Amino acid sequence: MRFTLIKDIKQDRAMKPLLNGLLTFMLLYLLADIYVTKMTLGLFSGAISETLFGNMEEFIDPMDSGVFLEYIHGQIFFMMMILLTLSAVYARLCSKKNYSMVLINTLMISALLSLITLALTYFFNANFLNLYIVTYFLWHSVAFVMTTHALWNLNHDSSI
Repeated sequence: MRFTLIKDIKQDRAMKPLLNGLLTFMLLYLLADIYVTKMTLGLFSGAISETLFGNMEEFIDPMDSGVFLEYIHGQIFFMMMILLTLSAVYARLCSKKNYSMVLINTLMISALLSLITLALTYFFNANFLNLYIVTYFLWHSVAFVMTTHALWNLNHDSSI
């Protein structure tokens, strides 16, 4: 995260292409994460509920708690890496905007809530499922906006 230490990104010629690559990778990760979630867990309440709790009529077994814990553990790790890196890049490239802290906080809170509500849905009460879906799509949407905004500022803002 050397870009957080450099006062002026123009001073280091390698930083702009590196940040472009990093932000492009983040966009691809966000799209791939939605696809992987769709294929493993589901994206909407019917599919997620069937994956987590099974379906007796169609002889679909519920997700084993060990498998669920492995899934959520992987989500925590990858989400942490993407969110911390994206927040650092966004704060560095877009900190002059008044709403940048609102976006960063919304991103962090919604991502954390998506993990918590998914665990609450699985272990305690299925009523948290809709809140999980909302927070899941909220953090992905905010991350997408932040990533594209940072890419735009990196390539089109003359002060960077």
